Amino acid sequence: MSGINTNMSSILAKNALQSNERAMSTSMERLSTGLRINSAKDDAAGLAIASKMTSQIRGLDQAVRNANDGVSLIQTAEGALVEVDNMLQRMRELAVQSASDTNVTADRTALNTEFGKLRDEINRVGANTQWNGTNILNKSFSSGTGTFKFQVGANAAQTIDITIGNYTSASTSQGTTAVATTTTANSGPGATAAAQVSTVTIAGTPALGDVISVTAGDKSFTHTVTAGAAAVQTVTEIAAAINTGLGTISGAAVTLNAGVMTFTASTAGVGFDISTSQAGLLGGIRSTSITSQANSNTAIAALDVAIATVNTGRSEMGATMNRLQYAADNLANVSANATESRGRILDTDYAAETTELARTQIISQAGTAMLAQANQMKQTVLSLLK
Repeated sequence: MSGINTNMSSILAKNALQSNERAMSTSMERLSTGLRINSAKDDAAGLAIASKMTSQIRGLDQAVRNANDGVSLIQTAEGALVEVDNMLQRMRELAVQSASDTNVTADRTALNTEFGKLRDEINRVGANTQWNGTNILNKSFSSGTGTFKFQVGANAAQTIDITIGNYTSASTSQGTTAVATTTTANSGPGATAAAQVSTVTIAGTPALGDVISVTAGDKSFTHTVTAGAAAVQTVTEIAAAINTGLGTISGAAVTLNAGVMTFTASTAGVGFDISTSQAGLLGGIRSTSITSQANSNTAIAALDVAIATVNTGRSEMGATMNRLQYAADNLANVSANATESRGRILDTDYAAETTELARTQIISQAGTAMLAQANQMKQTVLSLLK
């Protein structure tokens, strides 16, 4: 049958040409954008996978920046503690100097002036050291817990935490209290001689992180409230921990009764200093002075505890900085591998697509020629009309 209204050869050539044009358009788009998937129609599953990987990659990259910011924060805190340690060392040097009887009262008064000013500066540093407008050395952050959480993962709750305590000797508001009271003053010698009896009463509502400092005779100890048999140590457990921390006190014996510690002088006529503070981690030096040999010896003991406390804090900070740096390196490595994996799904294979473009261009030219030939074929009908 010869007809001209329905030219199947032309229709088939036209359809083939349109299909080829779509393929060529897709290849050109992929080559132009560098992406194999430019629309969900290109690869719906691949698009979903690539999108999820993009979320992970961007989250990982931000986590690297978070980790580096965390290192910067801790470096700021640790740098401030370097100066605190330097001041504590100078205070100890002054205390050792004042402990010698080569100094007269005026000398010790002059030494104590510098001693007190250094303590004031330690408290100022602790109260005012900031990073990004946040105090970081007085435990005021995170509702008084001093706990910093650094987000070092692409997903929720992937954190590295550090708790930075209150590195001051000043009094702070906390749940645990400690009060020292002398019930029997030291007196003697003579028939009415009495041995000194003092008590330290631990009371209040203990909370994690509360700091109690006790100085008795030649010993000083600072205790930080931790978890006990229950969620938080009881006053009885706190008193027992302080008693253990103080150890053997020269010239005094200690008995425990729940949260009350009773200090009794070994002999009449020989007294001992006793003081407490519910303050910062350096509370042991809060009431120290070097105006006498006895006070200087007490100060030396308290300063040894304070220096050890600062060193412990700096050690934890250093360890956390190293951990954050390793975490950042690992995150960067994971991000790089995830980016490469996404590229295999999302990126254009230029070798394959240039080959496909050449193929579709040739077919397009051939298809155009065939469409012209199909349209020309019907011209033979005209010969029948001559």
